[in-house]
Amino acid sequence: MGAQLRIYRRRMRSVKATKKITKAMELISASRIVKAQQKVAASSPYANELTRAVSAVASLSSTNHPLTTASINPKRAAVLIITADRGMAGAYSNAAIKEGDQLIALLQSRGLEVNPYLVGRKGINFYKFRNRKITASWSGFSDNPTYAHAKEVAEALIAAFLADAQTDANGVDELHIIYTEFKSMITQTPDAKRMLPLEVVESTGPAVILPMYEFEPNAGEVLNALLPRYIQARVFNAMLQSAASEHAARRRAMKSATDNADELIKSLTRLANAARQAEITQEISEIVGGADALASASAGSE
Repeated sequence: MGAQLRIYRRRMRSVKATKKITKAMELISASRIVKAQQKVAASSPYANELTRAVSAVASLSSTNHPLTTASINPKRAAVLIITADRGMAGAYSNAAIKEGDQLIALLQSRGLEVNPYLVGRKGINFYKFRNRKITASWSGFSDNPTYAHAKEVAEALIAAFLADAQTDANGVDELHIIYTEFKSMITQTPDAKRMLPLEVVESTGPAVILPMYEFEPNAGEVLNALLPRYIQARVFNAMLQSAASEHAARRRAMKSATDNADELIKSLTRLANAARQAEITQEISEIVGGADALASASAGSE
């Protein structure tokens, strides 16, 4: 066997081994997407209704709650960026980081200082490699978040929002979140939303329309009870959306890698066959040449 043929066959074995890995990862991600979609579908109604209830309290009452009242002179903003813990998911994490950079640039153009809060090792490593500021970070659960993880993150964000931004370096006047919204198996888009101060999404409508809610004992007490849960629910839903998007992006990336491996194997097979045919042709030529030489020598001796 010639050296060139050995090289081609060695490369084919290496590509086939890689193909087995990418195919396995594709199947694993495909099986996990279904569970992630079910979790998103289960959490979204609760998060949406809780948002409606909190918005109603803010819009239908005159309560000046710190979580719903915008600061007159904002000084600092917190940005929560949700990325993946592992790679091989295409541009999933990079897209979220890029969306975060655009939001941070926008906030800085308003004269605000930004405190980044990061979820996922990809975002953490990105910021550490570039010596960027990291206020707080969490990792190890990006592909399977639980409500306990969301609660831990939300409590840190609420504590920063309730702190005085004028005197406390960790205090913030605004809270924004960057996550990847799962729209379909093909489409996942990074999204930026402001969570605090609360953006009111409901209106009172005409004066003749009665309020949808009654508050007991008062609107302020209701806000104190609902708003922490609101932040926890929104963060949890964002984590679930990002987890589903991560699995979908990884499945798509691994399928592309598997298809590319198939094409490379076909190409290497053709090259190996060509090299083998060239070796066979060369051997036949040598045999024929040797036979001719022997025949010529025998004829000359006679």
